[in-house]
Amino acid sequence: MKKLYTSAFLVCTILSTSAQEVLWQKDIKSSTQDFLSQVTTTIDQQYLITGSAIQSGSGKLEAGSKQNNGYDFHLVKLNQQGEQSWEKYFSGQDHDYLSATVTTQDGGFLLAGTSYSAKGLDKKDEAKGGSDIWLIRINEFGDELWQKTLGSSSDEEARAVIQTMDQGFIVAGNVQNSAKGYGSKDVLIIKLDKDGKELSQIILGGKGLDEVEKMIPTRDGGALLGIYSRSSEVRDLGPKTGDPGTSKISQMPKASSNFGEGDYWIVKLDKNGKVEWEKNYGGKEDDHLRTLALTSNGYIIGGESRSDRSGNKTVGIEEGTDLWLIALNEKGDEQWQKSYNFKNRDVLMGMSVIHSADDKSSKGILLGGYTQAEGRIETDDETFLMLYLDGNGNEQWRKHVKGESRKREERLSDLKLNRDGSIILAGTSAEELGKENWKIVKLGDKQVNDLIEKYDIKIYPNPVTDYAYVEIGFDFKEGEIMLYDMGGRQLQNLKTKNKVTKINTQALVQGAYLITIKTNDNKTANAKLIKK
Repeated sequence: MKKLYTSAFLVCTILSTSAQEVLWQKDIKSSTQDFLSQVTTTIDQQYLITGSAIQSGSGKLEAGSKQNNGYDFHLVKLNQQGEQSWEKYFSGQDHDYLSATVTTQDGGFLLAGTSYSAKGLDKKDEAKGGSDIWLIRINEFGDELWQKTLGSSSDEEARAVIQTMDQGFIVAGNVQNSAKGYGSKDVLIIKLDKDGKELSQIILGGKGLDEVEKMIPTRDGGALLGIYSRSSEVRDLGPKTGDPGTSKISQMPKASSNFGEGDYWIVKLDKNGKVEWEKNYGGKEDDHLRTLALTSNGYIIGGESRSDRSGNKTVGIEEGTDLWLIALNEKGDEQWQKSYNFKNRDVLMGMSVIHSADDKSSKGILLGGYTQAEGRIETDDETFLMLYLDGNGNEQWRKHVKGESRKREERLSDLKLNRDGSIILAGTSAEELGKENWKIVKLGDKQVNDLIEKYDIKIYPNPVTDYAYVEIGFDFKEGEIMLYDMGGRQLQNLKTKNKVTKINTQALVQGAYLITIKTNDNKTANAKLIKK
């Protein structure tokens, strides 16, 4: 019986692996310890890879300034085929670490990082004291639109950024030993308008250390914060507003206490940036929150756990650290908990939810991470991994992803699921620590692709003001995009090889138009476009 089980498992493994195809891989070489923080999918299905790097043998000089030899913001834009469109560095005179990036509604990006630099080189503002939050808004070509330095005499760091429905931004980070805080490190939330003007700040914390790891926008215009908390609650102290020197800062103490050494702390903000609810989850050991995702009716909270069943953790642990997921509804009530094990220190880094076409149900959850060997490295240790779950958290399959090359130590930093069912995995690859190359793999997976709702053509945003994106849902090599007015007059004709193409609608008058797609193999599709 055991023999039959093993054979069946091997067959399933082979079938599962054969359904996976590396569409392309991009290796960005480095001779230093470079940090990859994120892969950001653009509106037109291109990819911005962001992190921090030391520019070997280079540095920008200004009159009277020294050459920079520290870490800089590092950006690489890849097109849909994985070819490099452009590469940019933003440099201060000291270390500057890029932590988070968000695609803006106009097709550009906002970069959020931590700066130890004074004014000079690319940095236009003076330092506020210690480390500061450095924001840079760029267009789709990497050109700077504006930048801001935010901070105080304390040390601040940026960790996450989102764009709000009013086209403004929320930046989430941490502040150390602040006179306005509650512990050794607190969470700092800054709300800005679309031009970077600061509107408000809120400091969240308990009596200890709290670090925000992730923030996502919610359907009601608010935000969900995922915080790694090593704090106890703050008692007999309500929220306070106002502060000598500014009326923009408010404070909110942690109301829930930890169950163990480190817990998941989840905070929901409303559209005005006020705390709507908070939840604390953990066992008696260390539980480290890493990522968040929206489901059709709530949220998935994910990270890794060293805790057995204890506190309010209802699932056990097998070995090292296990991946631990919690599903919550929109009010923060728990729906289920699950854990998953790869027999090492398992680290969860990214998560995507597959939604139905009407967004009324979640069809599955895709997890990305790596296993970090706590002893001798075996075959699949230190390799990108993926885990696919159904909507209730039940495991469907797991895979290791090696791509076209395999180094000794490979650690996934981020994972994104594309609308066409393909998957982008971004991480570091190294034969030895201190020489981390960036490894980007675009993966086609038949099992995931089969879950994606199929379509012929999509146009967004629609109605449109200035620019629209035309997305073709079927495979093709070359095609034409034609824009007609309702009288049948052709206004534009664009050749394309891309799944997503940007079109300029600025010259169009208000009204309805027809977009027609025609490909080299005679496939056609039509959709209506509305100009505001």
